[in-house]
Amino acid sequence: MAVENVGTKNFGFEKANASTNSSTDLEYFGVSQNGPELCQSLSSTNFRGLSGDFSFVDGQLQNSIFELVNMIGNGAKTIGFWKPQSGLEKKLNLTNTNGPYSTSKSNLAPILWPGDSPSVPKGWEIPTNGKRLRVGVPVIDGFAEFVKVVPGPSANTTEVFGFCIDVFNAAMAGLPYAVTYDFIPFAKPDGTSAGSYDDLVQQVFLGNFYALAADTTIRANRSLYVDFTLPYTESGVVMVVPMKDGKSNAWIFLKPLTWDLWLTSLCFFIFIGFAVWVLEHRINEEFRGPPSHQIGTSFWFSFATMVFAQREKVVSNLARFVVIVWVFVVLILTQSYTASLTSLLTVKQLQPTFSNLGDLIKNKEYIGYFEGSFVRELLIQRGVDPNKLRPYKSSDECHELLTNRSANGGIAAAIDETPNMKLFLAKYCSKYTMIGPIFKTDGFGFVFPKGSPLVPDVSRAILNLTEGDVMKEIENKWFAGNATCSDTKPTISDSNSLGLDSFWGLFLIAGVSSSLSLIIFAASFCNRHWHMFMTTGASAWKRIKVMLRIFDQKDLSSHTFRKTDSQDGKYMYNAGSIATCVEASPNNNSTRPPSPESIGHSNPTNPHSPFFREGILPVVVGQ
Repeated sequence: MAVENVGTKNFGFEKANASTNSSTDLEYFGVSQNGPELCQSLSSTNFRGLSGDFSFVDGQLQNSIFELVNMIGNGAKTIGFWKPQSGLEKKLNLTNTNGPYSTSKSNLAPILWPGDSPSVPKGWEIPTNGKRLRVGVPVIDGFAEFVKVVPGPSANTTEVFGFCIDVFNAAMAGLPYAVTYDFIPFAKPDGTSAGSYDDLVQQVFLGNFYALAADTTIRANRSLYVDFTLPYTESGVVMVVPMKDGKSNAWIFLKPLTWDLWLTSLCFFIFIGFAVWVLEHRINEEFRGPPSHQIGTSFWFSFATMVFAQREKVVSNLARFVVIVWVFVVLILTQSYTASLTSLLTVKQLQPTFSNLGDLIKNKEYIGYFEGSFVRELLIQRGVDPNKLRPYKSSDECHELLTNRSANGGIAAAIDETPNMKLFLAKYCSKYTMIGPIFKTDGFGFVFPKGSPLVPDVSRAILNLTEGDVMKEIENKWFAGNATCSDTKPTISDSNSLGLDSFWGLFLIAGVSSSLSLIIFAASFCNRHWHMFMTTGASAWKRIKVMLRIFDQKDLSSHTFRKTDSQDGKYMYNAGSIATCVEASPNNNSTRPPSPESIGHSNPTNPHSPFFREGILPVVVGQ
């Protein structure tokens, strides 16, 4: 256009004198002879083109005002303008040329993206060609905290709430692209449930729903037809049973100690009684007498230490050492028993009525399950009689069945998934207890068709939720306010039972001290009477019998039997009903008992013989 205005047909160039012949030297190029005319014509040229007005001011090309257009199908919608002086504007204002420069998108009208969505696409082509996804939800009357469908504000509309719904919304919002969807209740025309959870999963397989947002358990048989995301709740099937008060047990006084501790204590009471008898019966009149009396006295003395009521005195130092150690052990044991029993009687003690599924099957008790759940088939596979299964539709109905028990048309236990039972226990607290998990499951997951590209992305979004604070906030929103019970959680009585692991050190000390005392006594006794055993001419059995008879007799040399009579120069040995007097002879220097041969040749009929009483062995004492 500028060339036409100049009107020149031939353009000539003047070549300058270049110092080099290089084709890249700018001085080598020629200069137009019509250059000034072309510059003048170009500066005065003005026109409107596709990119706006074309004009020069002081040799500078002026920027134009641009209109921003949102293309929608075959139409277009203006969303704003751009001016070089003020930037983005929703409405064109030609008078405002000195305002602040704006780059904010808020100054533009809303933009509609494919699918009539205001969300910005993030790189994924929606397989439904922009259509909104149909997400199925169950219609249940039970645990409404997970999924609850209520009528909407207008006719033929519904609203969906619950923990599962909030988790699904949060996971979809965390995807790297926008996905639009609607929640569609799985219900009959009258608003009631159209089937079980398996039927709802089947609808995804048939294509009636693209996804399922519900408390749907991940199961192997279901995964054959649909794909599951990663679980967003804990897994497992548990059993809830009523609690019974342990204080009504007539044998509660045995509860403070475990059976192994009771048995160990009994064995040590017998052992300590035996040890004291061995150490005392030769020198203590209170431990002598007929065998039955000796046994009774020994056991009485040992068991009386529990209440420190023993009246018998111990005279040997070894026996005193044994008794002191044992009394210390008994003191600690009785004090611990008293404290544990006090706790059992004063603190509310509850125990489960049944502890495993086998007891329920053996006793032919009725078992409850949530209606429509897969738990029914699972229990039948594990050997439960189908006639012993009773469904419930809500937590209140479950509580009523458990209260009535099996005998009154109720159930002995309720078996369901861990999230449901935790919600149930949060409402009824100490009335029931949870046992298990008795079966393993993979928890709740969202359902999609086989091969859906949404599954890995939604699973990754669920991981982000569980690792962050969002999942905790959702759980607090739906579950934190359900713990309405004011009861303090009871303690199980078994937790208060004292075991052997807490006292084995004391028993070890008592056992070692008693055994050491017996070893010292045995060594002293054998050393004192070893010459009797080594006497030749008698059989080994006869010598053992002599040693045993000596062990069974009084030790007349002990200070407990010795009384000195200074007038007649004799030692008198009081042996109860039997008295033996041995005259001290200045010519008799033997201090040892006679040999087995001398015992055999003694005259038992001689009233002056020290052997005239059967069963009494003499002890000859030198002056």
